[in-house]
Amino acid sequence: MKVIQHSAETLRTALVSKSQDVATLYNEYTKEERGLLEEGFHPGKLGSLFQPITVHSDSDWILAHPEEPQNFESFYRDPYRKTPDTAHNTIYIQTIGSFGEVGPQTEQYVEWLRDYCQAFFYGLSVKLLPSVTVSETGCSFRVNSSLHNLQILTGDLLRFLGKRKPKEAFCIVGITMIDLYPKDSWNFVFGQASLSEGMGVFSFARYDDNFYTKGYAGRLKKQLKPRQGDYSVFEGYYTPPITSTLLLRSCKTMTHEIGHMFGIRHCQWMHCVMQGSNHLEESDLRPLDFCPVCLHKLHISVGFRLAERYKALLDCMEEDQSPTSLPVGASACHAALHFPKPTEAFQSSKLWLRRCLEKLENTEL
Repeated sequence: MKVIQHSAETLRTALVSKSQDVATLYNEYTKEERGLLEEGFHPGKLGSLFQPITVHSDSDWILAHPEEPQNFESFYRDPYRKTPDTAHNTIYIQTIGSFGEVGPQTEQYVEWLRDYCQAFFYGLSVKLLPSVTVSETGCSFRVNSSLHNLQILTGDLLRFLGKRKPKEAFCIVGITMIDLYPKDSWNFVFGQASLSEGMGVFSFARYDDNFYTKGYAGRLKKQLKPRQGDYSVFEGYYTPPITSTLLLRSCKTMTHEIGHMFGIRHCQWMHCVMQGSNHLEESDLRPLDFCPVCLHKLHISVGFRLAERYKALLDCMEEDQSPTSLPVGASACHAALHFPKPTEAFQSSKLWLRRCLEKLENTEL
């Protein structure tokens, strides 16, 4: 295992900048907020809220895909980055294909994702678009040669999302339980985004704990070679059960990909949800939230008090077994079949958020 540890001065420059005009933006934070962010100058120090990046194998993203680190100044001066405004301040989520048995549990799962996304990008509105079938997208698909599961082509999905994107959208993201591939030469991809167009698509298929086992129910029972355009193969196709771990992994992927929509590149400063990921083990090791450098990028794009955002995130992670929390318009039948939010996998993140709020307890709200 290798630890990537930057000096305090390097991290200070990455967060604040040595350019006076950019550094003045840092003064928008309260004293308490600056205190929290500046814990990032010494990641890994005993009791610190932030940790350095650890590389566990040569297949990890940061070694396999060398990138130029993006500090706050380079992000801020990027002429191509997208920033929400009053006319484009909504994130739209488009579900593609089945998310399980039709019913209240599936609806609640998607609603939980929406709620978490709205808390994470605090200050923006997040809305769900009506679900579509795979056939409605007109996408190409294939059977994975090694695992024999169905996969759909990301480029086709992005083109479909471009046609569905509302005028007031800051961005539109597609989510699916079906595995993805970006081109024939790639085995798979967790997600893909078009930053210039404000679109992204990502899959939760590989977040099923059984995905890589021989007994994975999504493996086709025989060596099918489906004909392009014949979407009947997707009818009744397997979707993983909704668990706390699946919800946690889904929240990570969704916020990581949407983070790219703001022009935030893969983080190379410290432990952060914006780190790249080549495999599930690496993805699981990422934290659920931003490091100080990436949080500063989001803050300048949206504007919020840090404590308000952390409280909203903490509220999303709390168990809620009350039927009154169901989405507006839910029927009495839905209330009777209400499923408690599976939050077990969020425990360490909840503790971390509480520590952040303790640090910000004097922040004016």
